[in-house]
Amino acid sequence: MVALSPRLRKFILHWGEMGARWGINRTLAQIHALLYIAAQPIDAEEIADTLSIARSNVSTGVRELRNWGLIRVVRGMGDRRERYEALTDVWEMFEKILVERKRRELDPAIEVLRECVRDSECDADGGNVSEARLAELLAFLETMSAWFEKVRSVPISTVKKAIHMSGNVFRIIEKIS
Repeated sequence: MVALSPRLRKFILHWGEMGARWGINRTLAQIHALLYIAAQPIDAEEIADTLSIARSNVSTGVRELRNWGLIRVVRGMGDRRERYEALTDVWEMFEKILVERKRRELDPAIEVLRECVRDSECDADGGNVSEARLAELLAFLETMSAWFEKVRSVPISTVKKAIHMSGNVFRIIEKIS
């Protein structure tokens, strides 16, 4: 079992609650939080004991976190157990989360909207109003998706600089408005 201070327990519980609000399994988010704060890689038994969860939930959770690219397996010399560690670079971690959420949620929504707009059969009662709204929503989501892909192509160091500069940009915009 990994010894956790009350402060770290509070973080893990909150990360689990936050994940649940975002539509991610609470236990999955708690496993991620534990691995993120751990100083050393942790095996599945330690995860289960520390979080007081079933070993089967740990297996499912680490498999899902590996699929997302948020954790990796670490093995020591002569060690038969799989130990896990999380990405610790928050920029890389959140990029992976955003990429996966986009793939699972935004991309399918765009595809359905494209079909609805193309077929013009989404809401026969709404007529032109509903078709126009769907087309507008599709255009917005496609624009945001394209913007996200452009941002992903820029080195993280440049993105960080742009974010830090954005405060100045918004102050200028406020003065102009």
